[in-house]
Amino acid sequence: MITCSVREQLRVSEIFYSLQGETSRVGLPTVFVRLTGCPLRCTYCDTAYAFSGGQNMSVTKILTEVARHHTRYVTVTGGEPLAQKNALPLLSALCNAGYEVSLETSGALDVTSVDDRVMKILDIKTPASGEEKKNLWSNLAALNTHDEIKFVLCDESDYIWAKQALSERDLAGMCTVLFSPAQDQLSPTVLADWILRDSLPVRLQVQLHKLLWGSQPGK
Repeated sequence: MITCSVREQLRVSEIFYSLQGETSRVGLPTVFVRLTGCPLRCTYCDTAYAFSGGQNMSVTKILTEVARHHTRYVTVTGGEPLAQKNALPLLSALCNAGYEVSLETSGALDVTSVDDRVMKILDIKTPASGEEKKNLWSNLAALNTHDEIKFVLCDESDYIWAKQALSERDLAGMCTVLFSPAQDQLSPTVLADWILRDSLPVRLQVQLHKLLWGSQPGK
C-alpha cells in the first residue's frame, strides 16, 4: 500500500460532482478528480483540455474538495492519472478516507503499484485509436475481479480486433469487459447487434453523461 504525506502535490484539471456515466457504477453520484496531462493522443479523445493547464493541489486540499459533495464514490481520471507519480498516494488516501475509488487509466502505464482497494478501469487501445502500440499487456496480470477492461470501438475493424483479444487472452475470465462505441463514429445499436449476434460475454457501455448533458466539461 502506498503511503505519503498529505501535502504532496498534484496538477488537477478539475474536480466536479456528477453521475457516473460509464462502467458498472453507471448512474451513481460520483466525485471526479481529473488530473492534468496525458502521454497518449487517441483519435477520439474528448478531454484534450486536460492535457495542460490546471492547478497544483495538495492531497489534503483534494480530499477537502471531494468531501464537500457527500458521496461515497470517487473516480480519479484524466488525461492519464498515472502520468503523475503522486496519483498513487492520492488513490490510497481516498481509500483510507472511506471512499469507493475507481481509476480510469489508458492501459499504457504500469498499474501494478495501484492500491488493491481501487477499482481499475483499464482502457485497451484499439487500432483506430492510433495508440494500439502503447498497450502494456502485462497490466492484465495485475487485474482483480472487481476491476474492469474497456474497449472504445470506432468501427467494425476495431470490433473484430477487440473480439479476438477477448478470446485469445480470456479477458472475460479476468473481470467485467466493456465495449463502448466511440461517439459519432459507431452506432450503439449496431454495436449491440454485433454483440448479440456473436454472443460475446461483454457489457455494452454508452456514455450516460453525454446523453444527459452533451459534451460539457465538468459533467
